[in-house]
Amino acid sequence: MFQLGKTIISEEVIKKDFVCNLSACKGACCVDGEAGAPLDPEETKLLKEIYPKVKPYLRKEGIEVIENEGTSIETDLGDLETPLINGADCAYVIYDDKNTALCGIEEAYNQGDISFKKPISCHLYPVRVQEYSEFSAVNYHRWEICDDACSLGKELQVPIYKFVKEALIRKFGEQWYKDLEDVAENIKKK
Repeated sequence: MFQLGKTIISEEVIKKDFVCNLSACKGACCVDGEAGAPLDPEETKLLKEIYPKVKPYLRKEGIEVIENEGTSIETDLGDLETPLINGADCAYVIYDDKNTALCGIEEAYNQGDISFKKPISCHLYPVRVQEYSEFSAVNYHRWEICDDACSLGKELQVPIYKFVKEALIRKFGEQWYKDLEDVAENIKKK
């Protein structure tokens, strides 16, 4: 672990390789697991606001869940997340012609209908950020469904922090990312 400003970062973010391999996993991270995508309070407000523009991209099952439960939910523990369809698929999941799970929010973004790409927790994956009162913990989240992504990342020699560069800049800013690159270079030299 090392500190960068008000963040504590796992060295795995620099040392481990990762490149999503959708042809292998079919977007399993959006349909497996026991919870929706983590959201921050601002994102819950934004999802309500953009929902009318995202709705045309969604499946009927997702629309039903969102219209019954809301564009986001609060868990018993007070966490905010996207609602799920029957405890599995994120309500915003859509499928392409190869049956790969994609994000309806991101599709609306790609088509130019909204300016919000997707929740930051999704954009950052496999990086997870845990907020504490004095700092943010930045960690690599290992999940066996991403083994193919680890293999592809190793083959292409793309470390996690480079794979999620855009998302890290979105979350922490350009200067923070430049500082992270400097730390990565120093670690590589050792």
